[in-house]
Amino acid sequence: MEKGKPKTLLDRKLYIPQMSYEGARCMAAAFQSIGIDAQPTPDSDAQTLTLARKYLSGDECLPEAVTLGDFLKVTLQPDYDPAKTAFLLPTSNGPCRFGHYMPLARKIFRERGEADILLLSPTSSDGYDGIGAGATELVRTGWRAMVASDILRKMVLKTRPYELLHGSTDAAFANSLDRVCAAVASAGISHGRRMQAIVSAMVESHDEFRGVAVNKEKPKLLIGIVGEIFCRLNDFSNDQLLRLIERHGGEAWMSDVAEWVWYTNDEERLRLVRQGRRLSFRMLGCKIKHAVMRVDEHKLLEPFQEDFAGYEEPQDVREILHRSRPYLPREGALGEMVISLGKTLWYYEKGAAGVIDISPFTCMNGIVCEAVYPRVSREHHDFPIRVFYFDGLRGSAESDVEIFMELARNYQARKASPA
Repeated sequence: MEKGKPKTLLDRKLYIPQMSYEGARCMAAAFQSIGIDAQPTPDSDAQTLTLARKYLSGDECLPEAVTLGDFLKVTLQPDYDPAKTAFLLPTSNGPCRFGHYMPLARKIFRERGEADILLLSPTSSDGYDGIGAGATELVRTGWRAMVASDILRKMVLKTRPYELLHGSTDAAFANSLDRVCAAVASAGISHGRRMQAIVSAMVESHDEFRGVAVNKEKPKLLIGIVGEIFCRLNDFSNDQLLRLIERHGGEAWMSDVAEWVWYTNDEERLRLVRQGRRLSFRMLGCKIKHAVMRVDEHKLLEPFQEDFAGYEEPQDVREILHRSRPYLPREGALGEMVISLGKTLWYYEKGAAGVIDISPFTCMNGIVCEAVYPRVSREHHDFPIRVFYFDGLRGSAESDVEIFMELARNYQARKASPA
């Protein structure tokens, strides 16, 4: 690459980390809608961690190792060319090690002699530099893609524990994901027409899930899932914990990705209030963005209203933050710990039999929540709450899940037959 020339996505293949498979597929489709060649990173496996640990000290969190390892798997492909490769790698400020991913990855690829790689971390503050002319369009399409993937995941988790034919839910999910991604990737059309295509695909997907033969005569134990966003969504990182919960008689209800977006949006609103900019163009922009996002979300959710009855998400993320306040107020605790605590109480109120917090080993959010959960449990009729830590070692969580599910079963029985 010509020295000093800014890197762009032109003539590059963009790889999207699999925070979740469905999320990466849908986000890749969003990039495809503006003409960018995008696809998810390869599936994670034992090689992922072997490759990553050649460059890591051991202090890095599991999501960082998995993300880096999957990037390195791309470099083993026969047609790999650093000058024609890009990786999507968002970043952040603050104490979380997530902010460490980008500089470390950049250092590793530079030392490997592959500095021509583009590590893309688009933000509004830099005008989404590197994406090109379609950046503004991508933001809205990306939001729709995220919401759609959240909905499909929720349908899987509500259906699979009750299926009569093993694998039928996963088959409906695969077909639905192909259908939705094709609609999201539609290029050269207006936002309105693309939304019509996505909604149509979601309606067809809804019907396909409804066609899965199930037996719901005996309800499963409803288990809320909170925790660090990558680890809870990435099946490899959490050792397929959700399927393990299902094998032990549970039905998982997982916090979605959109919840985090709503939280970050509300943090922006709060910062403007603190800066005395309540009546500013920036605040107006935030409110307009919020309204547009909410309209799109409602359109995508509308076909599933009956399916999600009793499984409703909060209308406003501040409902979650309000529940967290007595234990972890947002003014003193930021990020996933606040959301996990508040969502735990949301699940409690919705009738869950327990909550599992999935976190990487040594994760600050999991550690802080773990210190508070015992009090939360005591003050809510000994509601079962447990943090499951993961460090990439292929140990079995079978016995731990079995014990937790027994606690959840006993709690459910006590609730049904109060003394």
